[in-house]
Formats: sequence, structure tokens, C-alpha cells
Amino acid sequence: MSRQSVIKNKKIEKRKNVSKKIVTIIDVKNYVGQEVTIGAWVANKSGKGKIAFLQLRDGSAFFQGVAFKPNFIEKFGEEEGLTKFDTIKKLSQETSVYVTGIVKEDERSKFGYELDITDIEIIGESNDYPITPKEHGTDFLMDNRHLWLRSRKQVAMMQIRNAIIYATYEFFDKNGFMKFDSPILSGNAAEDSTELFETDYFGTPAYLSQSGQLYLEAGAMALGRVFDFGPVFRAEKSKTRRHLTEFWMMDAEYLYLTHDESLDLQEAYVKALIQGVLDRAPHALETLERDTELLKKYISEPFKRITYDEAIDLLQEHEGDEDTDYEHLEHGDDFGSPHETWISNHFGVPTFVINYPTEIKAFYMKPVPGNESRVLCADLLAPEGYGEVIGGSERETDYDKLLDRIKSNGLNPDDYAFYLDLRKFGSVPHSGFGLGLERMVTFVAGTKHIREAIPFPRLLNRIYP
Repeated sequence: MSRQSVIKNKKIEKRKNVSKKIVTIIDVKNYVGQEVTIGAWVANKSGKGKIAFLQLRDGSAFFQGVAFKPNFIEKFGEEEGLTKFDTIKKLSQETSVYVTGIVKEDERSKFGYELDITDIEIIGESNDYPITPKEHGTDFLMDNRHLWLRSRKQVAMMQIRNAIIYATYEFFDKNGFMKFDSPILSGNAAEDSTELFETDYFGTPAYLSQSGQLYLEAGAMALGRVFDFGPVFRAEKSKTRRHLTEFWMMDAEYLYLTHDESLDLQEAYVKALIQGVLDRAPHALETLERDTELLKKYISEPFKRITYDEAIDLLQEHEGDEDTDYEHLEHGDDFGSPHETWISNHFGVPTFVINYPTEIKAFYMKPVPGNESRVLCADLLAPEGYGEVIGGSERETDYDKLLDRIKSNGLNPDDYAFYLDLRKFGSVPHSGFGLGLERMVTFVAGTKHIREAIPFPRLLNRIYP
């Protein structure tokens, strides 16, 4: 063999060993009429006789592949063609495959495209996959959360979560905020010391963060507008569909805005999150059968603003109505979930309840001018029964008043020395708010339980997997 022939053969062999170019399902729209290869899992299969249907997923989307036996025989010959088609017919759920085929438009499909399969290669076998297409109990699904995440609706939930995270960074960047990372471990409580997870920090008690707010205020005094975004922990012994013990919180702090301007910022942020999901995850919303017209309404209409005392009056006025299901409240009482649900549903749009009683709110909130019994704060209640998604306030800037509030709440001022320093060295008016990511995901997705809004939920009775 000549030297040139050897070189030529080596080049051919090298080309054979080159990795396949893999196209994602979400991008097949760019390859209509072309043959592509997709790395995917078999979510489900059906068909009979000469035809087989594969429901394929790759993390970006789900769509259908169609295999027709005569086509395989024509392409590969009788023996090999039948073998390949038989392989397709016998594929088990969640087997991973390379699927090659021609991309075609399909008006019958919600996705809009399907794959005319021309070849298939098994990557990894899957035997006795526990989560079949039938109905399963919640405990079983939670025990298999690592696999349940693969299902169509759970993928949609994670896509919505991702869209909200992306929209958060985009919004704050456009509005002049800097990302600021607050610590997870802290030596004090942000709000309620009874809701802390305590740990040993080299012989000293430390706590998992409930909120990055106190540290974020220090960041604001250095950088102007700041936000953080990370996990927080609440040791509430709650079993409601709205609570997790570990969840993600976005906190923002900013200077010089009035209370009303702060509410404007919060409203714009929530609307940006909803719009971000509509733009980036429309297929996810469709999978979950979310009413997108409602979401568009929440963006187009102004949010309602009502004082705490007006809300109490309204609840008392309607507590005897046939369609109400909440307990009587007096002025000074805190709302429960049924009260929040009724208030937001009454107005039909996200609703700010402002100026709560001082005694039921955190120590750092600034009183309403001329009314020390109320504070400049707001909770944003989402309609459709989703409850509070934002809590925020103007912060107390007076050193002595803040110190008195810390003491009256039974907290040790020494634990808040750095926080008090912010009022000693050039204090300025500032406000902030926090948004619970999972609450927001649940609201936008239109799902019932918060446990599906985070990959691996931590609940009162669950820390595995």
C-alpha cells in the first residue's frame, strides 16, 4: 500500500470516529426537511404492526418520533432492517438512544414537529423503570423524586423555575442593581429566632440563614442597589402546601425610594417575571395547561393596593357571605391563608396589603409617619389562592428607635452590632423586599403544591432523596 493510501485511510478512519453532531429537540424547528440525530430518552412508546411511535425527551422538550418498518427494510435490507425495527418495538421506558430521522412539520402536534425515524442506536438500557405512565401516589413519587423529575409536567415546572431565575437577573441588571452574596451561616436571626436551624460552628452556635436582608442592607450602603438570590431555611413545623423548610429567596435593597416608589418597583419586577415565563417557557405553560390569558391580565392591569385596616374591614363585611370560608379577625390579628386567598381573589389581580400592625411585623420596619402602631410595609398576595409572594418594607433608619425595637423583641443587641452600625455611619432612607422563588413558580405555573417547584423539596417529614 502506498504512503498516500495509508494517509487517506487514516483520514477516513478519523472521520468515522468523530462524535455525532447532536441536535436538541427544542431546536428541530431549524432543521425541517433535514436529517438530524437527537440524543434522547424514550418517555413512552406505542404502535402496532408496521408502525411504531416513540415519545422522546432530551430535557429541552418532548416530541414524537415515528418508525415505519418498510422504510427500514428499504434502507438497510431485509435482515438488518427488521432487526432495527424490532429494536424500536422492544424499547423500554427511559432507555437512552441516539435517534436519527427527518424533521417534519406536524400540525396535529402541540409541539408542531415530529421525527420520521431513519435509524436508532441504544446508548443505555433501562429495565423496570418504576414510574410508569399510570397514576402514582404522592409518597411514591416523592420517594422517587430523582426519577419523577423526568416526567413531562415536572420538566415543565423546572423550565418555568429557570425562566423566573433568568428574568430576575435580567430585571435587576436593567434597573441598576448589583448581585451581592449574603452568607448562609449567621450568628443571629433576621426575624424570628424560633424558626432557625441551629448548627455548631467550631464550638459556637450558628444558624442557617432565614434571609440575607440584614447583610444586604450593608451591601446597599456600599453599592447603592443590590440583590441576592440563594437558599434560605425556616424551621417552621408547617405541613401546608405553601411551605418548605429549605427554599430560594430573592432579596433586594435600595436607597432613597419612597414607599410608593418601592411598591412600583416590586410590581414591575413581578410583571417582568410573568412576562419572562411567557417568553421563555411557553411550551411549559401549555404542558401544565396554565391559563395564559390570566397571566397576561396580571401584566396588563395595575396591582391593587389596600391598607391592612381596610382589608380587615372588608373581611369583616363579607365574613357572612355564602362563599366565604375564613375565621373572624379583629384589627391587630394576622391573616391566615384563607384570608389572603379571599382578599386577592376579591380584586382578581395581585394585591398589596400595606401598613400592617407594628406588633406582628419584624423589628426593622419603619413606622408610618404619625402612627407608630403601623409600619411602612407591604405583602403582595397572589390571586387564585397562592398567597404571599413578596414581603417588603421601608427600613428603620434611626439608631435609637431600632435599638429599642431589637430589645422589645427580646433580641440581644450585641448580635446586631454591625446592623446598628449602619445607622451610626451615614444612615439614609432605604427599603427592600424578598420574593420566595418557589411561591412564584407555583403561582405562575398554576400548580397546587409548592413541593413541585423545587428539584428536591425539604419538608417537615422529608429530607430524602
